[in-house]
Order: sequence, then C-alpha cells, then structure tokens
Amino acid sequence: MINWPHVRELKQEVGEDGFEEVIELFLEEVEEVIDKLATDDRSQLAQDLHFLKGSALNLGFQDFSTRCLEGERLAADGKSGDVDLDGIVTCYNQSKEMFLADVKSQA
Repeated sequence: MINWPHVRELKQEVGEDGFEEVIELFLEEVEEVIDKLATDDRSQLAQDLHFLKGSALNLGFQDFSTRCLEGERLAADGKSGDVDLDGIVTCYNQSKEMFLADVKSQA
C-alpha cells in the first residue's frame, strides 16, 4: 500500500524538517481534492485524478496512485461515470491511516 523505500528516499532528500512540511502540504492539497470527489463532482475528474496520482506517487501512496491512474484513464476516455470514486476515497483514507501510523518507524 505504501512504498516505504521511496518514502525513506524522499525524507533523506528533503531532510527531517522538509519532510514534515511535505507531509503537511500533501495532506492539505490532497484532502481538498478528495473532499471535492466525495461530493461526486466529476466536472474536472481526469485532471483531479491526475493531480492525485502524481501527489500520491511523490509520497509513496502506491495503491492510491494506481487507483487514481485507473480512474484518470476512464475519465479521459469519457467514462467518468465508471470511475469508482468511493473506492478511491476509501483507498486514500486507508493509505493515510497506515502512513501516519507507521511513518515514524518506517521512514
């Protein structure tokens, strides 16, 4: 679910203080889009999922990124109604919970 080697590499690159800032910024920006998706707003779905996919990859949220990629492809093909937004949001929440619980011991 979480790509811990990538997370450790990121932490090494940005340092302890920078890493905390990256986490805060990630959570803030991603949750704004997640809140939008939770309202079933599909007006910019492909773009929203593209943003989430990239953000997720940057912080090692592997499964969440994969789900966003799948949804982005569907939305880009005009199949926004087929995108499992509930599954994407659930995956994010599970990934976030796991990340926050284990980041101090894993990173």
